[in-house]
Amino acid sequence: MSTPLVDTTLLDPTEFLDHDSAVVRDFVARTLPDGGAELTPTERAVALYYAVRDGIHYEVYGADLSRHGLKASSTITRGMGFCVHKSIVYAAAVRAVGVPSRIYYGDVRNHLASPRLEELMGGNLFTFHSLTTVLLDGRWVRATPVFNKMLCRLYRIKPLEFDGRTDSMYHPFDDEGRRHMEFLHEHGEFDDVPYDLVVGGIRTNHPKLFASQHTTARGSLVADATTPGGV
Repeated sequence: MSTPLVDTTLLDPTEFLDHDSAVVRDFVARTLPDGGAELTPTERAVALYYAVRDGIHYEVYGADLSRHGLKASSTITRGMGFCVHKSIVYAAAVRAVGVPSRIYYGDVRNHLASPRLEELMGGNLFTFHSLTTVLLDGRWVRATPVFNKMLCRLYRIKPLEFDGRTDSMYHPFDDEGRRHMEFLHEHGEFDDVPYDLVVGGIRTNHPKLFASQHTTARGSLVADATTPGGV
């Protein structure tokens, strides 16, 4: 199988994938102190996957969707974000260690959203769900370093693992056999965040989610999960 030609810009820092910032460099160094010099690209990508999945809290509420708020460095500094934020962090982190990356967006139906989140989203169709694609061993692989272990336990969802060889996307069913997430429509993969498309699309499709122009409503997914009847 021939190796796909790679645009070298897929390793570059961008406005949002700002891995030239001290914040992103420090985040990568905490996981790979020597930049992963003794590891393969796949091993580096896997290590950073878990650093993003479990090192940054997944939270839809109180999220910053301004241009500054979507920078990888901003999300790392806040220590929290939802799929859009965490996928950006992962894409930036792997680029920092020589792994080309892109950002994927698609629409999904989430059958296990809390009643409050469904009310804010206007149902269980969530638009512009995000994950990351990485080029490893000559092929593009999808990775979703989004829902951290603690929230998975609360929502009774099996955490997504990643081996660098097979796609890691949301499981269609949870631990009890209930349907969890369906992928319904792909918007595509992008070299950097198409800000107006993504944020404009989220705002148009889920206007009640926003408390202000760029900030989502206050709340807590942990509280939603631990409230009787919340999940």
